[in-house]
Amino acid sequence: MLSERFTTALTYATQLHANQVRKGSGVPYIAHLLGVTSIALEHGANEDEAIAALLHDAIEDQGGAATREEIRDRFGDDVTAIVDACTDADTTPKPPWRQRKEAYIAHIPTASPSVLLVSAADKLYNAQSILRDYRIIGESLWQRFQGGREGTLWYYRELVDAFKRTSATAIVVELERVVLELEALTVEKGNEG
Repeated sequence: MLSERFTTALTYATQLHANQVRKGSGVPYIAHLLGVTSIALEHGANEDEAIAALLHDAIEDQGGAATREEIRDRFGDDVTAIVDACTDADTTPKPPWRQRKEAYIAHIPTASPSVLLVSAADKLYNAQSILRDYRIIGESLWQRFQGGREGTLWYYRELVDAFKRTSATAIVVELERVVLELEALTVEKGNEG
């Protein structure tokens, strides 16, 4: 069961990300955080993992080291460790896109089961969003992403392969299914154009 601690984290995440929206869609960012948390909970997340899912982008997007310390003070070392491991950059400006993505993929084999769960939930939510949006707006979707079409597809394929080498859990199987569908759809649409 989730305690008052989770409710506090939900309020905190809502406040931290209050002025943030999803790339290209204008959807309030909290929708992403709730979606990732829902996926994590559906795949067995405990309270620390659920709180980390709510806060997985907080360090990267909302204050770096100062936010890390606030998360540690409010929610403890375990939550902070998960959030840290889900963060691909905590500096401004961020390192180059490809460098960040390669480093993120490289850390998956050594990540804890808690990190793998929250990270896979995040990547699954993102892949589902990309697939849905691609069906609606087509090729112009790739303009939202620094890696463009090729880089984004490369990143998600590499993520799937890294997760599969580490743990072939149900969430990883679902991530692979969504990525395969996205890859097939982009090939199909490419052949139409």
